[in-house]
Amino acid sequence: NLLGVDLNLQYPAGWLQAREIKFSQGYTRPGPRDYVGRAPLNQRESLALANFTEAIDPALVLAYHTQREVIYWQFEDVFVPGARELGEEFARLSGYALADTPCESAFAGYKDWFIQYFRRPGYTMEVGQGETPLPVSPFDEIYRDNLPILLTAAMQ
Repeated sequence: NLLGVDLNLQYPAGWLQAREIKFSQGYTRPGPRDYVGRAPLNQRESLALANFTEAIDPALVLAYHTQREVIYWQFEDVFVPGARELGEEFARLSGYALADTPCESAFAGYKDWFIQYFRRPGYTMEVGQGETPLPVSPFDEIYRDNLPILLTAAMQ
């Protein structure tokens, strides 16, 4: 955001672990990426999304990010019945890989918080490949790959 906080490192699901990891990588101050902020949910945007999520009480969440064409589906050792199977279906529908979240990215994200707090399926959808930020040109392909996921998720 404009205050230099990575809004997807703002959720109270392993926030201290995320802080430790990101600080060890040198992200100790506001900047264009990977700064966790001073506390979880201390940015208006992240707090608004958490409050909205609590208000609508969804069956699952899809958090869209860019790079790698992979789907992350779990948070720590929280077991959500059916989450892996649904993730495998999303992978089959899109051609993306279903993967475990890498340790350096495994904490304080929106999907992590959702899984921990609601005990329901949450997925980080890493779409597209190439330069960062991803240009608009691959949008049609990304949309085509993800439309079956969106329709399947809507039926849950």
